[in-house]
Amino acid sequence: MQKSLSVLIIATLTLTACSSWRDSRVNPSNWFGSSRSVEAETPPDPNAADALVPKQGGGTGLFSRPDAEDTSIPIGQIDELRIDPTPSGAIIYASGTAVRQGAFNARLVPVEKEENQKNGTLEFVFRVNYPSYETPQGSERTRMVSDAINISKQELEGIRLIRVVGQQNALESRRR
Repeated sequence: MQKSLSVLIIATLTLTACSSWRDSRVNPSNWFGSSRSVEAETPPDPNAADALVPKQGGGTGLFSRPDAEDTSIPIGQIDELRIDPTPSGAIIYASGTAVRQGAFNARLVPVEKEENQKNGTLEFVFRVNYPSYETPQGSERTRMVSDAINISKQELEGIRLIRVVGQQNALESRRR
């Protein structure tokens, strides 16, 4: 009987303390006030020619830095090129073997050539960065790098060939 009475008293005291918790600043649900209606800003015209183009900053701010120099180089060898269709376009997946260990910042960089557009070719260069210090060459498995890029249906219109270029080779995939 004494155990159940003491449990009942402790539970009662705990529940009465909840009312002070509800109005406390420690309670995360009280950190922001209730919502209120404000006048909306007018959105930019979605039909404007430069609606999605980011505004160019002058770089004149106190903490602005100059654009970093691109020190990446093409990957040593392209091992795999895979194009997976998606409802909104395709995912281009490429993997390759770097010249030495430590390759980072792998990316597929599109090549803009007028002759590629005329021929219906979409060309990428698989570029990576290497550390500034010397790293061992290591086995092929330790030098494997991969990257993927999403391409929309609009960008794929008229494209018959997709090519990924490295230092030693290039892989292509044609549309069926």
